[in-house]
Amino acid sequence: MIYVVAQLRLKPGTTDRACAEARKVVAGTIKEDGCLFYDFNLSVTDETRLVAVERWESHEALAHHNETPHLLAWRKVVAEVALERDIQVITPEKIERRAGPVMA
Repeated sequence: MIYVVAQLRLKPGTTDRACAEARKVVAGTIKEDGCLFYDFNLSVTDETRLVAVERWESHEALAHHNETPHLLAWRKVVAEVALERDIQVITPEKIERRAGPVMA
């Protein structure tokens, strides 16, 4: 089983758009084979912090997700609305972390 915790720090004034677009990617992702859980939450203390929590059956399911049209569209939105990202991929073997500024 694979867990992903992804945090975005949003640009001021982009929260509403980011949340609306996040709902779209959630709607597409939860229909994917191998997706056990996928949701976004906005921090209750910081409206510029958007957090995704994901659970996948396998590396293959996650890899497929990364190539879907709805995720590719989400990445374009992230490039416009986010300042930073911090993604942790957690497997039984290790924790992989990708953090830093958002690039298109």
